[in-house]
Amino acid sequence: MQEEELKNLREENERLKQTIATKAEMVSINVHQIRTLLSAIKWIIKMFLDGDLGKLTAEQEGLLRKAYEGNERMLGTASEMLLINKTENVVERPYVFVGVNVSDIIENSIFDFSGEAKIKSVEIIFLKPQAGLPQVRADQEKLRIVFQNLLENAVKYSNNNSKIFISAKIIENFLEVSVKDSGIGIVDGGKEKIFEKFYRGENAQKKEAVGSGIGLFTTRKIVEGHGGKIWFESVENEGTTFFFTIPIWEGK
Repeated sequence: MQEEELKNLREENERLKQTIATKAEMVSINVHQIRTLLSAIKWIIKMFLDGDLGKLTAEQEGLLRKAYEGNERMLGTASEMLLINKTENVVERPYVFVGVNVSDIIENSIFDFSGEAKIKSVEIIFLKPQAGLPQVRADQEKLRIVFQNLLENAVKYSNNNSKIFISAKIIENFLEVSVKDSGIGIVDGGKEKIFEKFYRGENAQKKEAVGSGIGLFTTRKIVEGHGGKIWFESVENEGTTFFFTIPIWEGK
């Protein structure tokens, strides 16, 4: 009787997992569609504000700027929903390690945030070594989340008309990657908490009201799941550099 009950519990557990996975996928699909529409609206409004479609009256510009700011908040909320929904599920799945071209992931991630960076006049620069970079031993989908999280924060908390630098170098059997910005930095009281789940510093909340505080928590979990480590250097109001290591692929 006990074995039968255990069997039933296992089957019910599997059904629940499948239901949760299906709902998570539906949420991702729907929110992604919403974000796509919001992005289209954003660029249309921006064209009006930039004067590309003719001169606006002061009243028209004021109303459109409010619409733009509201759209930005909604776009941020949609992005956060996608991030939480994706990372919470992806991180828990088993890691599939293969040889990954890290340069491609970096360049694709830069492209993903090129629109947001352009709006703030932020330049993202990849200091790619002339000799190129070796493949790393990674779960490609999870490693992409690491770069997306670090770049999203760098763009979000950078000041207008600034630069973000991404660089990488080989240290023994690891590739050490850095993402450097000259933004708001991390307050001294928050440095010990920065990788905690849901933590956001006061200066981060003032700079960007929308945020889940899950990005760096997830990033640390993924990096450590690869056998690497992550750390940072930061001075408030001067910027932050995040570093992480990832094993070099040895073809095994």
